[in-house]
Amino acid sequence: MQFTSEQRLDDGVFEREFVLGEIPGVLWTPASASAATPVPLILLGHPPLGLRRMYPRLAGRARHAAADGFAAATIELPGSGDRPRWAAVEQARADLRRVMEAGEPVGDEIVGALILPLVEKAVPEWQATLDALLSLPEIGGPVGYSGGVISIGIRLAVVEPRISAAALFAGSLVPAAMFEEARRVTIPLYVLLQWDDEGNDRQAALDLFDAFGSEEKTLNANMGGHTGVPQSAGDAAAGFFTRHLRQSPDGPAARR
Repeated sequence: MQFTSEQRLDDGVFEREFVLGEIPGVLWTPASASAATPVPLILLGHPPLGLRRMYPRLAGRARHAAADGFAAATIELPGSGDRPRWAAVEQARADLRRVMEAGEPVGDEIVGALILPLVEKAVPEWQATLDALLSLPEIGGPVGYSGGVISIGIRLAVVEPRISAAALFAGSLVPAAMFEEARRVTIPLYVLLQWDDEGNDRQAALDLFDAFGSEEKTLNANMGGHTGVPQSAGDAAAGFFTRHLRQSPDGPAARR
């Protein structure tokens, strides 16, 4: 991991851009983070729209996390932003747009072609990033995963034992194969669902939530479209991470 820029934001949060191989990313740490007092980490997932476009929202989430005493980090997804174009996924995106514009149902073949290659490539990149981040003296874990492409979150929750809790944004573009993986998820989950999300099949999202194997899973459903997430839902997600990632001598995070 090589840091390429750094700045101290007005609330004291330390923001550093980095590259890991060909993967760009950003790390935010609270002023309290140090080798003497390492902090837990939240990985910030996001849709494949490019880090530059998503930066304002990601930085806002990171600063909120820092106020709660957490570091936060994100990376550019394969085929997005300044990374090389990915012909197969670009074709799948075009097929998805064509079907949706025609008002036709989105079949699992298109969803699989769009999502599964992204999961296969992005999850190992997230794991490599996690290796590098946890080697920094000011970051000590536990680790959470927040938001992003829900299928990436599912796969990470299954294969990455260092992730202790996940907050996911419900989406219906989930290949059928991922439902079986969802049954293998056991970490605590907080799932946010916008009831009237114009790009989401509500029943598919509910079926996926039902499939999760976690003993502790919370569904926070709110009226409104994709961009109408209420502040209270974000506050509830922050409380979820505080419960599961805050290190204490007797707390569950400390015993992981």
